[in-house]
Amino acid sequence: MPSSDAAVAERSVVASTTPVINDFSIQVATVNGSGSQTANLVLLRSIFQMGVPVSGKNMFPSNIAGLPTWFTIRANKHGYVARKTEIDFLVAMNPETAREDVLNLKRGAAVVYDEPLKLDALRDDLVFYPVPFDTLVGQVSRDVKLRRRVRNMIYDGVLSQLLGVQLEQMEVALRRQFGSKPKVVSINREALDVGFAFAEQHLEKRDPYGIEPMDENGGRILVDGNAAAAIGCLMAGVTVVTWYPITPSSSLCETLIGYLRKYRVDKETGKATFAVVQAEDEIAALGMAIGSGWAGARSMTATSGPGVSLMGEFAGLGYYAEVPAVIFDVQRVGPSTGLPTRTAQGDVLSTAFLSHGDSRHPLLFPCSPEECYSMAINAFDLAERFQTPVFVMSDLDLGMNTWMSPTFEYPTKPIDRGKVLDQETLDRIGRFGRYRDVDGDGIPYRSIPGTDMPAYFCRGSGHNEWGQYSERADDYEKNVDRLTRKFETARNWMPAPVVEINRKARIGIIAYGTTHWAIIESRDQLAAEADLQTSYYRLRAYPFRSALASFIERHDRVYVVEQNRDAQMSTLMRLELRAELAGRLRSVLHYAGMPIDARSITENVLIQEGYRVEHSEADGPLPHNAGVGGE
Repeated sequence: MPSSDAAVAERSVVASTTPVINDFSIQVATVNGSGSQTANLVLLRSIFQMGVPVSGKNMFPSNIAGLPTWFTIRANKHGYVARKTEIDFLVAMNPETAREDVLNLKRGAAVVYDEPLKLDALRDDLVFYPVPFDTLVGQVSRDVKLRRRVRNMIYDGVLSQLLGVQLEQMEVALRRQFGSKPKVVSINREALDVGFAFAEQHLEKRDPYGIEPMDENGGRILVDGNAAAAIGCLMAGVTVVTWYPITPSSSLCETLIGYLRKYRVDKETGKATFAVVQAEDEIAALGMAIGSGWAGARSMTATSGPGVSLMGEFAGLGYYAEVPAVIFDVQRVGPSTGLPTRTAQGDVLSTAFLSHGDSRHPLLFPCSPEECYSMAINAFDLAERFQTPVFVMSDLDLGMNTWMSPTFEYPTKPIDRGKVLDQETLDRIGRFGRYRDVDGDGIPYRSIPGTDMPAYFCRGSGHNEWGQYSERADDYEKNVDRLTRKFETARNWMPAPVVEINRKARIGIIAYGTTHWAIIESRDQLAAEADLQTSYYRLRAYPFRSALASFIERHDRVYVVEQNRDAQMSTLMRLELRAELAGRLRSVLHYAGMPIDARSITENVLIQEGYRVEHSEADGPLPHNAGVGGE
């Protein structure tokens, strides 16, 4: 049959399929710097405002404007928000990638595309919607500059009509985006109307996908993890921010600076009650944060893998001299420069032992903006309680992408400054020794300069319990043994894991950070498709709690799912577990830089469990790096 006849036949098949409502993904393929981000966020927010659970993930280039960028929106009535590998509805706006984008689609997908690209000639098993964007944008404005800015908003209008995304919700989203610029709102609304009218008059709906109102998003907001962490730092009482810009952490400090200027300037004097320093590099940034922590400030910095690598020496100083500081590591793909705009969990092992010599650092693993907020607050308390650097291990997916989140709770717990020396304590202990353990928990008392308590020098070289310089072997061993004791004390102060025990399960899953969202979906897939019951342990901190060993003891095999090549969290666990328990661990690894998806986990576990996995081409290629590991 001629290709044109095949296309007609296929379209009739597609048109007769069951409607797919609130359960599909949209990918917008454009170029970096084209202004598409505004249109994409308006689309995302409009679906969210209709009460449909949604997530948005942006894949963008790391260098200059004009290179490809993809923004993927997943709408899912069941609340699944992890990345979905299959694209159901494509908006193809980039001539450089359009052909490949279309060829990678599964059969039956829909494509809105710029008409001159003639993409409908590539395949006869897709639904194509050609749109003359250049012609339509001329109806909105004759100004060339304005045309470029609003051109992308036309595809929002087209999608509004084709998918049923309410125009009034798009206008609400527009006003939220440009609230203080009514003229900008007006011209973008006009572009929406032009796109909607064209689709209504010229495009026959032939795909099954649609959005219908739900009521699932009450009490939720849309926010990225970096912004959430910034709010948490503000609530924690941060007073000193030292940083050096690096993707993907920069927006954390940039957002925090905005909040500090708004809320931390004395209304009477006009003076700032905070200090922000953009250092010359990441080494200096942590050095300044440690100096500020020694002086009594609540201090922090934010960085990513390359910056953490540079911070090693000062991390050791903070550990050995026992000075509080908070470091946010928004992880990206490495080593070296790696892939700066891709996500990973690749800094776990190196950060846990960052610095030369024997050192161990507390790590926190948020999985959501809500935990970025709450763990930011907790990190400052832990840093001062244990007088040590504390690392909050976020990642690019969490930090820079848009997530649904419950509204944040205002903190009611008092700030914990830890064991700060006061007169009553000094009277009790008799003599102040900066590195003296008087309570048996490994945590000494510290004094803050400027008070009437005894002062001390910050000493990163060998010292005894009184803070005096010493090269004696017994002084060194006594000191580092106390630091080990302090680390053990910290175990039960760290955020507790989230554990779900299924008494029928012989299989356990351990994960942390943003991997959590794919685990939720994968566990449902394993149960529905293979009747494979699982228990789940979500790590939230290192050092680990004793519950970790108990969880592994309950199961025959435990899959540790993580987004790195070298099974770093599994390695960290094996260092502490007895051999019999370590032998039960298996790895599911994902390290291509894209956020992990549920299907990859499901297929990997099934293969390791001995199931035969039928993999359809429509599912896309099996991840070449889905790491089968373990004993």
